[in-house]
Amino acid sequence: MQNGSLLAAVDLGSNSFRLEIGRVDHGQIHRIEYLKEVVRQGAGLDSARNLTPEAMQRGWEALARFGERLAGFKRSQVRVVATQTLREARNRDEFLLRARTVLGFGIDVIPGREEARLIYQGVAHMLPHNDVSDRERRLVVDIGGRSTEMIIGRALEAQVMESYRVGSVAWSLKHFPQGQFTAPAFRAAEIAAKAVLDDALSSYGADRWDVAYGASGTIGAVGDVLAASGAEPGLVTREGLDWLLDRLLKAGSIERLRMDGMREDRKAVIGGGVSVLRAVFDLLDIREMKIAQGALRHGVLYELLERDDSVADLRAATVARLATRFAADAAQARRVGETAAALYVQLDPAARGGSTASRAGRALRKLGWAAQLHEIGALISHSDCHKHGAYILDNVDAPGFASNELHQLSQLVLGHRGKLRKIETALEDDTFAAQLLALRVAVILCHARRDPEPQALKLARSDARTFSVNHRADWADTFPQSAHLLREEVLAWQKTGWKVVLGN
Repeated sequence: MQNGSLLAAVDLGSNSFRLEIGRVDHGQIHRIEYLKEVVRQGAGLDSARNLTPEAMQRGWEALARFGERLAGFKRSQVRVVATQTLREARNRDEFLLRARTVLGFGIDVIPGREEARLIYQGVAHMLPHNDVSDRERRLVVDIGGRSTEMIIGRALEAQVMESYRVGSVAWSLKHFPQGQFTAPAFRAAEIAAKAVLDDALSSYGADRWDVAYGASGTIGAVGDVLAASGAEPGLVTREGLDWLLDRLLKAGSIERLRMDGMREDRKAVIGGGVSVLRAVFDLLDIREMKIAQGALRHGVLYELLERDDSVADLRAATVARLATRFAADAAQARRVGETAAALYVQLDPAARGGSTASRAGRALRKLGWAAQLHEIGALISHSDCHKHGAYILDNVDAPGFASNELHQLSQLVLGHRGKLRKIETALEDDTFAAQLLALRVAVILCHARRDPEPQALKLARSDARTFSVNHRADWADTFPQSAHLLREEVLAWQKTGWKVVLGN
């Protein structure tokens, strides 16, 4: 990435949506602009875990304003991530469909552990880099609106990551629904938070880290209030939390709460946030916590800066680990992958070389990952390996991948064999259809688990919704089983909105 380039990260949090724009300067990113919109989407989930129309409207309006600011940015300069509320929302696709349109960019719904990893990257990149700081074992905690992330790491490497479904918005709604601050309510909220966070003790105990850092949201707001009261800036202590709890109890309610350093938009969620933070301090025996400058959006920015190298390597390593964990046949994955890649390049020559600077190149890389993972479900069932493989990918924690990226891979794995009706929606996308045809034909050519004849088939796109598959005159006689499977493949595509024509 050239010096002077602009990058933008958008964080769709449960309490606030944030836009950070930075300029690249010799490997560092310096803030150019920061916008924050309090949308409280986390408070807009109903009892059925659907976003209310009002919550969706607030989000769309905020994103429309962000989209206006991002006009002129290229896709490679922007990444948008969504967190716990959109992980939970059952109608998230309805929200995301319009959200992508008004914003003008794709939106990645990231898993909890991936959110934790990116938070750590943001915190670590914004800390000083020297021999002492790079040796320290760090605990990083981020209390968001509906989830709390905990990470242990060293230097730029996150080593232990977890996301817990407890946060300032959720806990405020549950334990302080009328905005009343009472001692029993705080006691119940802390106990409930500890019940959720209890298993963190085994991985995040005080013997496992040297310095505790708090990122973003709740912890930053608490630090602002404590600093305004005369406490040491940039630090949250147990004594400070006790003082803050006392002040909240004396105020008695959100309406009567008047505190220097506390923004109006934070008052509605401060009760839940303080309860969760006190629970974290007690469980992990934290005496003091430094307030970090970095956050999720900074991790996203730095991965944009390094995306072609570090993130590609991370995702490739994740795919390799999954293939090993589920005992996929490495030789078969290789031959299917190589064959599928050669076929896909015939359909989209722009993919040749696999450059991630192009959409075609990125599609080729994802096809390769799908080929590497297409048999991971065979450990559970050979006949239904495509179904089990898709389930694994839709539910596994995979560092480097957003949930929607994993779902795209799961759909390729699900569709690599059998009927195509089960992936009708995915087939509406031209790129996916081409990827899937290349993968399915590659599986056919490699069905005997031997390397297929090079250039056995020629694939082309005849028109917008038609693919042609051609072979030399004697190929069907030489490979009768493959020819039979290919004829069956033509019939399978007839039941979709696509057509595959077989010729010599």
